[in-house]
Amino acid sequence: MRIKISSLSKNEDFKSLLKGKKINNKYLTIFYKKLGKSNKSLSLSLVAKKKLGNAPQRNRIKRRLRHIVNDAIKNIDINLNYSYLLISKSSLLKDEYKKIKEMIFKEFESIK
Repeated sequence: MRIKISSLSKNEDFKSLLKGKKINNKYLTIFYKKLGKSNKSLSLSLVAKKKLGNAPQRNRIKRRLRHIVNDAIKNIDINLNYSYLLISKSSLLKDEYKKIKEMIFKEFESIK
């Protein structure tokens, strides 16, 4: 069964998520907050700030994160009762994909 990924669209959603719990690591900051109802879709938003580079670099960051999240959905048990906001850091562009993937998997597994 394929899990649908829905992104946050309203400003209030972002503001409430920023008041929730957070995890920092070398590659990104993950904000997460429990939703009121149980979901069958993953509520996730990816953010690449302008200071990280020009548009192709930011798009590369978001592509990498989207691919890692899709792999995480298939391989580990991501809690769908939470809403997630992933804010990327500049080291995401420089390090190799395998290291980034392992670190993000570890962070998602710690959220229960």
